[in-house]
Amino acid sequence: MHQQLPTFTPTQFRQRARGALVIALGALVVQTVPAWAATQVCRVEGLPNELQCGVIQRPLDPTNPKGVQIDVHYLVVPAMARNKQPDPVLMLAGGPGQSAIGVAPAMLSRFTRLNYRRDLVFVDQRGTGKSAPLQCEDDSKLPLVEAVNPAAQARRLEQCRAALMQLPYGDLRFYTTTIAMQDFEAVRQQLGAPQWNLVGASYGTRAALEYQRQYPDRVRRTVLDGVAPPDMVLPASFSTDSQAALDASLLACEQDTACRAQYPQLRQQWAALLQSLPRDVSVNHPVTGLPERFTLTRDLLLRSVRTPLYVPALTAALPAAIDAAASHGRFEGLLGLAGAVATRKAMRVAMGMHFSVVCAEDVPRLAAASDKPGADFGSADASFYADACQNWPKGAVPPEFFTVGPTRSPVLVLSGGADPATPPRHGERVAQALGAQDKSLVQHVVVPQAGHGVAAVGCMNEVLFRFIDAKQASTALPQDASCATRIPRPSVFVPVQP
Repeated sequence: MHQQLPTFTPTQFRQRARGALVIALGALVVQTVPAWAATQVCRVEGLPNELQCGVIQRPLDPTNPKGVQIDVHYLVVPAMARNKQPDPVLMLAGGPGQSAIGVAPAMLSRFTRLNYRRDLVFVDQRGTGKSAPLQCEDDSKLPLVEAVNPAAQARRLEQCRAALMQLPYGDLRFYTTTIAMQDFEAVRQQLGAPQWNLVGASYGTRAALEYQRQYPDRVRRTVLDGVAPPDMVLPASFSTDSQAALDASLLACEQDTACRAQYPQLRQQWAALLQSLPRDVSVNHPVTGLPERFTLTRDLLLRSVRTPLYVPALTAALPAAIDAAASHGRFEGLLGLAGAVATRKAMRVAMGMHFSVVCAEDVPRLAAASDKPGADFGSADASFYADACQNWPKGAVPPEFFTVGPTRSPVLVLSGGADPATPPRHGERVAQALGAQDKSLVQHVVVPQAGHGVAAVGCMNEVLFRFIDAKQASTALPQDASCATRIPRPSVFVPVQP
């Protein structure tokens, strides 16, 4: 998700190399039309080789097939071997709102072995990338005093909504996950793939679950990396899970000899820092580098802390950043850690699509959410989304969308123990539902020291390869992921003393 706005990540920037966002295609060995038969040679920024690009026209409103049409764009990275397998790997991006094609360069290195005999497919979900994009103005270079002002944020979002609704494809009710997965099925048919393997990360796991619900016979294998279930109420769970991740990071420092020695009062410093807000601060803009002065609020500080929690290597620098802010009034560290993820171009979220999904699928259930607000994070996110969604057009969501049924094909569920957005509690619930009829079809792997996105951790690319490459469903699971589960927490960052 977008950082201040949880993208499943909220800020979804997060993710680092997470990536996490992918869906693999896989199926039977039969004569099929080559994937590139419906595509044309193209090049994608960040990738050196010629690839295959395709587009398929889809009705904006599925109930009116002769009405407004949109172009859904996709990218095929052809298998390198001549005797390739007929089941591609489909990558489902996160956010909601990320472009799958946009994150392709960061993903390909992790799936080299899979790509040897299987095509990799990246579909820009409607509302993202080039597929009827619902992109708001880029505010990453705005002066901080304007960028962080709540009233200004609300005004920009309202202006964006009004502008998007003037587009030929601007009926914002038709960008739900359910409708988007029907587009994906149309892409599968155009490519002539009998089945495919789904690899989804963050919001991409919700998309994968919905595709599997609608088209269970078209799914060969599924990887769910950082599960964001359809029954998750994003603004509510975001506060709960972020608080748990922050508390765990403070506790980890207290239990680590080096960290405790360097920052013996870290928890007290954090509490005092929150109590000191709002306050005027001077920092260099994380993007432009220009010095600026603005009022730092509690909500802004919490958003700044939340972002590095997605990446354990950045979390390791939080104690130093908190100490610098609390002891010396220097906030460059906290804001810089947030900017390290949020400003990546590939992680930019199409906010129009983001709100079209969240306002239809999450916010209507906010009042009934069971998640309790975190002690520090509170209900700020819930209030923000509730206000933003008041005037946002809401698509119809079928009741069955919110239920995860038993799977017919093997599913590998991945969770990071330090994930502030999609921690193991969500993955466990989904794993139990998927395996209700046959537990042997589901495995839940928890990597204790991983953040948001497990597929990018160490040897996990090999685990995913073995899972998808297994010829028989009966041998796909269980997989040995001990090489990842034993990875330690990154050592705390200690600044070099002059």
